Amino acid sequence: MRTTALRLLLIIILVYPVFQLNSEDQTTNYKEIAQYVTHVIAVGLGASLSKIQDEEQRIEFLRNFITPIRFYPDSTGYFYIYSYDNINIAHATQKELQGKDLSNYQDGHGNYVGKISCETAKNGGGFVEFYWQKPNDKTEYKKIGYVEPIPGTDYYIGTGVYLP
Repeated sequence: MRTTALRLLLIIILVYPVFQLNSEDQTTNYKEIAQYVTHVIAVGLGASLSKIQDEEQRIEFLRNFITPIRFYPDSTGYFYIYSYDNINIAHATQKELQGKDLSNYQDGHGNYVGKISCETAKNGGGFVEFYWQKPNDKTEYKKIGYVEPIPGTDYYIGTGVYLP
């Protein structure tokens, strides 16, 4: 499993600069990065989780895997994982959310973040807009998220970009 994780991180490190060289619009660039890295991680996690049958071990693996990952030049890129029941399985920056049901969570603008994200993931994945706190900041910022199913599981993974 560590080999898979290292391969995924190596792919991200090698491809990440390519996105920065060809984009004039930072938001578009960040959205492309979010979509690409989420897809790569989702596929890798699906393959890794197929070898882990115990649910507690799966959850521990997911939490350990996403916790150290940060991307974007300001390190605001991170991952979160939810079940299709809107239970937070893993969150890289807000550990207090792990295990909580966010079905009815609304951001400061009334968006049901969990429901919107879950439905988008169930339909194959895509972009969603909502407001969320930046790591180490209590203010909500507009965020364009990208969510995608983790193959072979009842989980989806997401990330996003905070907008100025």
